[in-house]
Amino acid sequence: MSVFLSLLRRDLGLLLGGERRGATLLPILFFLAVAMLYPFAVGPDAPVLARTGGGVLWIAALLAAILPLDRLVEPDMELGLFDQLALRGISEELTMSARMVAHWLSFAPALLLAAVPASALVGIDGQTLWTVELGLLAGTPGLAALGVLVAALTSGLRGGAALGGLLVIPLAVPLLVFGAGSLATGGEAGLALTAACSLVLVAITPFAAGAAIRSGRGQ
Repeated sequence: MSVFLSLLRRDLGLLLGGERRGATLLPILFFLAVAMLYPFAVGPDAPVLARTGGGVLWIAALLAAILPLDRLVEPDMELGLFDQLALRGISEELTMSARMVAHWLSFAPALLLAAVPASALVGIDGQTLWTVELGLLAGTPGLAALGVLVAALTSGLRGGAALGGLLVIPLAVPLLVFGAGSLATGGEAGLALTAACSLVLVAITPFAAGAAIRSGRGQ
């Protein structure tokens, strides 16, 4: 547990502090920018905005989660960090578990807060906002897990960041469908399915990402 906490503290420090601090704000600014521009695209029709705004917030959250992919694994792979950790007996699975939690903490809480002003921009009511918040709370761990998994799979590849974005979008479709589906009448099943998808992704990502890291090191 102490090793996990040390890795988590290091990863959070890199994602939230230092030279990467400005880049950490980009997903939140992107999320708010989508919410701000959407009413200009569809017009001032309040019923249309209220009916579609929750789904737009989900799409914005998915796209915002893609932005930090190039910073999750590739820099440490280039520095040989995973080789050094392996020499110290720290498994790639443990390292990727800490990276996944750090990635979630770096964007999800701020995204949940940003959903409040974003909901006002797209004209959704308080009850719909509450459902969106619950859906994002259930779905963002899955988005964080997908981000770490795809970043590990594409690390070391030329154009890995662009390829990672293309891979994440189709893989995240179930989360998007169930999360947006929870906004329909009687959408409790959508929240449950969103949480189930997230749990599956969180469970398999450390092992799949760890195997990808070992493969990238030629082991």
